[in-house]
Amino acid sequence: MNKEKFLQAIAAASNDSGIGTLGEKTLHSVIKRYIEPNGDNREVNVIGRIVADIYNADGITEVQTRNYAALRKKLPKLLEIAPVTVVLPLPATKWVSWIDPETGETSKRRKSPKSGRPHDGLSELYKIKEWLTDKRLTILILMIDMEEYRNLDGWGNGGKRGSTRNERIPLELIEEYKLTSPDDYKMFVPEGLGESFTLKQFEKAIKQSHRRAAGALYLLRELGIVALVGKSGRENLYQLTNFSISPSKTSIEQNPVSAE
Repeated sequence: MNKEKFLQAIAAASNDSGIGTLGEKTLHSVIKRYIEPNGDNREVNVIGRIVADIYNADGITEVQTRNYAALRKKLPKLLEIAPVTVVLPLPATKWVSWIDPETGETSKRRKSPKSGRPHDGLSELYKIKEWLTDKRLTILILMIDMEEYRNLDGWGNGGKRGSTRNERIPLELIEEYKLTSPDDYKMFVPEGLGESFTLKQFEKAIKQSHRRAAGALYLLRELGIVALVGKSGRENLYQLTNFSISPSKTSIEQNPVSAE
């Protein structure tokens, strides 16, 4: 992780008049520049009409800010060409501003009360679960402080419910998490759950909705990280496989990518 390099990428992207006019969002542009400063290695046609965000000596890198279902067709083709890194950016701390679609007026930004965690990306990774065990695939989660601009075009709460996101502006890189094998996903099982736990306990520990927690737990079962071991009343009981590994060594708080 190189925070100074990330700030340089922000500066470079802010000077690029192509952002927005070419349909590329700022967050996407900044991350591409952070990972690959050489413009010749960005937006490279790799096969047919398939264009990779980055193609260099390290392989192919795809910056996917959302809609991971769209990767399902592209990813297996890319993996046939070279090792692939999929970058998943997530907000660590977020400030939100609202844009009035009629006047164009932007509200004063407010800090979101929710602190982001790598767990927030599990619902997206679930959509490409078939390839997460592929040795040619790496997932790189970037936790980033950012500003988010949203349009007041929703149906409730003054247009905020169901609103659309306009833009996200990265401010600072906070942490990186690199997942290269199924074993790395043990970090998504938080400390304090004990030797066995229920879905409700898991949901509370990772601070996700019931639906997202259930999806995350299913993903961890598919990867062989947790196993269904019985019942606790009417609830299923789960356990981290190979529980002899200390949770303190596998928790997210204790297992970040080392800073350079």
